[in-house]
Amino acid sequence: MLVSLTVGKVDAGVTVLLTQDKRLIEFPSILLPPNISSGSIVDITVGRNHASESKTEHAFRELQDRIYTTFGAREPARPVLRCRNTTQTSVVLEWDPVQLATADLISLSLYRNGQKAGNIPRPLHMHSTKISGLAIDTEYTFHLVLRTTAGVYASDRVHIRTHKLTDLSGVTIATGILPSPVRDALAAAVDRVGAKLVDAVRIDTTHFVTTEGRGLAWEKAVENNIPVVRPEWVDACEKNGRIIGVSKFYLDAWRPGPPITHGADSSPAAAAAAAASPPAQKDLPATPSQSQSQQQQQQQQQQQQQQQSTQPQQGSSSAANNETAALANETAAPAAPSRGSVSGSEKPEDDDDDDEEEKEGGGDKEQKTRGAEAHDEQKVRLEDKGDHHQNLALRPGGALSAAVGDDAKAEDDQPVSSSRGSLQDVEL
Repeated sequence: MLVSLTVGKVDAGVTVLLTQDKRLIEFPSILLPPNISSGSIVDITVGRNHASESKTEHAFRELQDRIYTTFGAREPARPVLRCRNTTQTSVVLEWDPVQLATADLISLSLYRNGQKAGNIPRPLHMHSTKISGLAIDTEYTFHLVLRTTAGVYASDRVHIRTHKLTDLSGVTIATGILPSPVRDALAAAVDRVGAKLVDAVRIDTTHFVTTEGRGLAWEKAVENNIPVVRPEWVDACEKNGRIIGVSKFYLDAWRPGPPITHGADSSPAAAAAAAASPPAQKDLPATPSQSQSQQQQQQQQQQQQQQQSTQPQQGSSSAANNETAALANETAAPAAPSRGSVSGSEKPEDDDDDDEEEKEGGGDKEQKTRGAEAHDEQKVRLEDKGDHHQNLALRPGGALSAAVGDDAKAEDDQPVSSSRGSLQDVEL
């Protein structure tokens, strides 16, 4: 179709064209022939390009199909939950990787018995979880809920029941550093109790058995809070016919004692006996009955010591009394003849006889006083020795009596000799 238009105004970019019915049309100046000006008449042919139109429409349809196939044909898949392992107090759950299609993930939650237990951290990378703290021999139900921008999708419910204490099929044991005989015995014991033995530490590993706290496997078990026990724990479970607590079988609970000195008994039986022996008697406080008995024994010992000390004192005092009596007799014996001679003498010598009797009486008094002083001195010495509880030998009484007797005889000889001299004078 041919259309004639009149040029009205020419600009650098747009030219105003006028139709025959005086309508204005803005037309790109670059599409007009060169050297045109206002008032020029141009003919424009208008036609439809069906080939180009079909081609463009076909490309557009393909684009729509591709968008629908990419973003509208698939939707997020429902989570698939299953049970991996069950024990007396725990359960390990696992699921397939989450399929989101073209939707965006909002959250992945775990429900227990119809109530939300918590959100799964990093749901695109984490495909299992362990639930602990469950009751023994109890039934539970679990399911997952996936929330995306395309909607909410829930998994099927999984019903599980925790094991009884006598069921050890859920016990999964990983081993660390063990001697070859111990490892073989452990494998046999695990097989007998119905447990499982794995090579590496996994999420469903319930116990880690080793005799040395080192190695990569031990570090991973400690990092995952898996109980690290000694091989004796498996033997104890087999002996009791049920699973038992691990508190007494922790690897850290048993530590080697201090080195035993040379010459001491290093046998395990001796070590056990030493550990089981009660503390020494000096470390224990004395009971009231023990303290009373000890006091009574001390009092009895003191009384016996006093009796032993008083017996020598009594013997010495009696000996001293006998010595003084002997001294008195000896001193009195020489004086008798003098008195007889005086009585038989004549009366003119009465004054001399009185003087001699006074002298003899004074000598007897001096002897008696000296004997008394010696006796008192012995008593004082014995009392001093008794106070210090020392059984010392007393001074011999014979020597003392002999000394006292010699002094008394010496003193007696003088007055007797004078008296005899006087008697001889009288007779002459």
